[in-house]
Amino acid sequence: MADDKTTVKALLDEMALFVKERDWAQFHSPKNLAMGAAIEAAELMEHFQWCELPESREVVDNPEKLNEVKEEICDVLSYVLALANSLDFDLSEAYFAKMKKNRLKYPDDKYHGKYKK
Repeated sequence: MADDKTTVKALLDEMALFVKERDWAQFHSPKNLAMGAAIEAAELMEHFQWCELPESREVVDNPEKLNEVKEEICDVLSYVLALANSLDFDLSEAYFAKMKKNRLKYPDDKYHGKYKK
């Protein structure tokens, strides 16, 4: 499976199946899933905590480190998918609606190459 051949629906369905197989829906309240996502995001941040910006970009050149980072990203994604399933909303629709708001809030002609408001 690859990004260019996998739908968001396939990812959501895979997460739903994983949860169902383990009877974990009883534990997957929005609160618990949001907390899990935050915890996994913190574990991802640990990989970059004490490095400078250029060093953080070099993770791509270290296969072992890159694999650890990829696994943490997937943990975050798993919680996000489980949360979207738990709240029963269309993740793609919500994402594109949010990006539309972001484009209005941060127009490219005003923010191109800048990170400050």
